[in-house]
This record gives sequence, structure tokens and C-alpha cells, in this order.
Amino acid sequence: MKARLSLAIGLILVGLVLVTALVSLVWTPYDPIRVDSAQVLQPPLHGPHLLGTDGFGIDVLSRIMVSAQICVQVGIIAVGIALVIGVPLGVFAGQVGGWGSELVMRVTDIWYAFPALLLAILFAAAFGSSTGTAMVAIGLASVPAFARIARAATLQVMSQDYVLAARACGTRPAAIAVRHVLPNIAPLVGVQASVSFGIAILAEAALSYLGLSAQPPTPTWGRMLADAQTYLFSNPVLALWPGLAVAAAVLGFNLLGDGLRDLLDPRLKEVR
Repeated sequence: MKARLSLAIGLILVGLVLVTALVSLVWTPYDPIRVDSAQVLQPPLHGPHLLGTDGFGIDVLSRIMVSAQICVQVGIIAVGIALVIGVPLGVFAGQVGGWGSELVMRVTDIWYAFPALLLAILFAAAFGSSTGTAMVAIGLASVPAFARIARAATLQVMSQDYVLAARACGTRPAAIAVRHVLPNIAPLVGVQASVSFGIAILAEAALSYLGLSAQPPTPTWGRMLADAQTYLFSNPVLALWPGLAVAAAVLGFNLLGDGLRDLLDPRLKEVR
């Protein structure tokens, strides 16, 4: 019951983020980058602006909606990079065993020493601050987690009788990985992808808050929080909306991952 509730809430929040991003592709209440000096710092539910306006007179709701596009884009690309690099590394380490597996794990241990923020700073210094550098930095920082999950799951699959039979018949490791390993570790990798999606959103918000992600006038939730800092005491509600958006998105993907894990892993099911 608890797993179903977590999954349901997660799906609702994730669906809300995705629908907001899709709708903003074709419609927003106002132009999300249009400055209107006559409408500066309008309060919520006052006049035509549902969530008010910021210090430049830009509609807050429109900026929140367009920022969801960046959120989804960063999550997809960053998680995709981590999947493409981390899963093959983990499967290779689980299949080869011995010193090869240890070498891969030690490399991932060193990889952990470079968090997304540090990588983003390095990439920004080398290539300039942009959404692309943030996505690559977040994706590379997530590789070790996928490699570890894939290796642990691969070791379990490789110990099964049907895999031992396939190896005895001379099936190549690549064929075993495609036919037996990947289908069996897909649920665990999917759960990790959902959790990593939320982590990527949070990391992007932090990077854009520091100016290391999308540059103005592109709206992002982190950039909106940075802009609202100036009015934190005079108009604190400006920081409320992007903060709630980040919290809802991260919570949704985390609950979705937890719900999927509880449903897909039989070891976590309650004994009745």
C-alpha cells in the first residue's frame, strides 16, 4: 500500500512537470522574457498575473512554465549520458571479474571525487557557462552510481544457472550481456534513472543559481531563485514559486523511484 501511494504521488508530480513543459512549448500566459516596467513586482492574484511579476515586470507563471522545459531537458540528457557510460562499465565489471572489475571500481571511486558542481566549474572555465556544460557535468557526475548498480546486479545475474549454461555452450560475453544481463538489470537501472533524474534537476537548479547553467534571458528555476534573492525581505513570495517547483519536481522523481523499487524488488515486499 505504501509503495502504491509513493508511486501514485510520484506519477502525479512527474506528470505535472512534464505537462507543464509540454504546454509551455505552445502556450504561456505572457512572453517569459518580455520586460514591462509598468508591472514591476505585482503581487499574486492581483490583476492579470496569477503568480505576480518579478523585479523586471515579467510574468512569474510564464517563467515557471518555460523553466520546466530546461528541467526536463537537463534530466533527460544528463541521465542519458550516465546510462550510456555507466551501465556498460558496470556490466563489463560484473562479467569480467578479477582485476578488471577492481580496476573499474577504483576508477569510479576516483570519479566520485568530482561532483557535478566541480565539473561544471571546470567545464565553464574551459567552454563557457551554458546548459550544455551543465548537462554534461551532471551526467558525468552520475556515471559512478549507474556503474555500481549495474555491476552489483550483473554479478547476481551471472551466478544464475541459465547464464552458466549459456557460458558452457560457448555464448560470447556480449551476447550474454544483451540477452540475459540487460533485461534482468533493467528494473534496477530504471529505478536509479528516476532517482538520478531528480538529482539532476536539483543540481541544475544549483548550477543555474550560481550562473553556471543557462544564461539570461533563458529562464530557469535556479536563476529565478537567484533573482528573487534581492527581494527576499521586501517580496519573499518571489522565491516561493521557483522553490516549490524545484521541490515538487525532485520529490516527484524520488517518490517515483522509491515506488518502483518497492514494487519491482521482491525482497522489499512485506511478508503477509
